Amino acid sequence: MELSKLLKGIEILSFSGEKNREIVSIVFDSRTVTENSLFVAVRGSKSDGHDFIRKAVESGASVIICEKLPEITSPDVTWILTGDSARVLGQVSSNFFGNPSSSLKLTGVTGTNGKTTIATLLFRVFSGLGYKCGLFSTVCNYIVDKEMEATHTTPDPVQLNRVMSEMVKAGCDYAFMEVSSNASDQKRVAGLKFTGGIFTNLTHDHLDYHLTFNRYLAAKKSWFDSLPETAFALVNADDKNGIVMLQNCKARHYTFSVRGMADFRCGIIEQSFQGMNLRIMSEEVWTKFIGDFNASNLLAVHSAAVLLGADNREVLTILSELDSVPGRLEVIRSPGGITGIVDYAHTPDALLNVISTLNKIRKTDDSLITVVGAGGDRDRTKRPK
Repeated sequence: MELSKLLKGIEILSFSGEKNREIVSIVFDSRTVTENSLFVAVRGSKSDGHDFIRKAVESGASVIICEKLPEITSPDVTWILTGDSARVLGQVSSNFFGNPSSSLKLTGVTGTNGKTTIATLLFRVFSGLGYKCGLFSTVCNYIVDKEMEATHTTPDPVQLNRVMSEMVKAGCDYAFMEVSSNASDQKRVAGLKFTGGIFTNLTHDHLDYHLTFNRYLAAKKSWFDSLPETAFALVNADDKNGIVMLQNCKARHYTFSVRGMADFRCGIIEQSFQGMNLRIMSEEVWTKFIGDFNASNLLAVHSAAVLLGADNREVLTILSELDSVPGRLEVIRSPGGITGIVDYAHTPDALLNVISTLNKIRKTDDSLITVVGAGGDRDRTKRPK
């Protein structure tokens, strides 16, 4: 792609060198630079791309975008100075792949818990409605029925836009993605056009990266603040931070709740290990899911689907047929009558929700055995809780 087209909408503080260049790839890792690459020097949490500019030039990069120019600049290279390389990486990646998010109805889901379930179920609902859809999730990425390994909850901007362009080529109408706090903070979703944003909840997690809860909250909110006026912002009114997400958010505001008044409401009529009977708005629906938090997740899915234009009855019918997401309160039964529950819970709040849910459902003479694992290189401050 021509450099001039790549730089559309980019903040440029200074520009030197050849303008009429043909760029063959966008790169932020100097190890993957090839001839005529555009290298964006991004300051990361563990390394600084500015330290690898020289290596990128030696490997054939013809354009460098950075926040600080090196003392010696090669005249054979085009140098572009910007104020925010991370944001620019997202924007040039989007431009390079033809702004694929503009050709999709893209909905993002953020929050501590529930992102994977909600994004995955939205993908399944709209697939069930007959649409071709794409999915970015912690468990797996999909282009219609093509499965791809997920290495991050939210991929880097280059991979994100590359896969999204493949979704467009495959004829996808909708795409659903998890937007992690790390991705928001690192501006991996910069340059994407969202049709809607969903907030689930905010509890203790990722403080190994954000250091404080307020910074964790600010990372989530920064994405909501970036949603356009044409998008919808759907938040969980049962979490006190839901209303915080809507402050200064330009998108259309909507709330959902399983406890009180909201634009979209849900109540649990009964539940067992086989599933639960819900009243969503004025309709009753049986689902194969269990747990109060899954009632909230299903309500979020229903609400977002309706906001995206789906028929209320059709959505409820599909929800009644869906199985739980793998590893999310997944029920396994042995021939001997033992019930096993597999769940991804890795925060104090999520673990408490799972155990309290099982205690509500199990018989009084049933024993509950809990086995918990904790990653060795992540947030250790949550373990005592």
